[in-house]
Amino acid sequence: MRHNKKFNHLGRTNTHRDAMLSNMACSLIKHKRIFTTIAKAKALRKYVEPLITKSKEDTTHSRRVVFSNLQDKYAVTELFKEIAQKIGDRPGGYTRIIKTGNRLGDNAAMCFIELVDYNENMLKDTAAKKAPKTRRSRKKSTAAVAEAPAADAAGEEKAAE
Repeated sequence: MRHNKKFNHLGRTNTHRDAMLSNMACSLIKHKRIFTTIAKAKALRKYVEPLITKSKEDTTHSRRVVFSNLQDKYAVTELFKEIAQKIGDRPGGYTRIIKTGNRLGDNAAMCFIELVDYNENMLKDTAAKKAPKTRRSRKKSTAAVAEAPAADAAGEEKAAE
């Protein structure tokens, strides 16, 4: 019986799955976004988020722990230098999964998995939404706009004289 065994094996042996997740994590760190199936993306999220949390503390021990999982010097330096600086204040949730539909060949559910702080389009949308919109500010702004043309007209009359 497989009670309380919810680990997704992804149709692979243990060593093959570990190697695949390590390679996918390195690709995600290097390219900031990868295109994969939803099942692999969910497994990758569980694999890579603890590594990103570990990279917040730049010690020799944490670098060795991360390197033992990734086995890629470039990915480890990128993770500790650039990514750790950008996500330093974020308490978790470093990745985002965006579903893109089904693959043509085998109809597998596909998605993007990306690092949250590296999508410029999403960052622009959230910055635009943070502008405060209150009823009072609208009334003041419309009143100020109505007074501004009257002041300009008075200024033009004085300039004409």
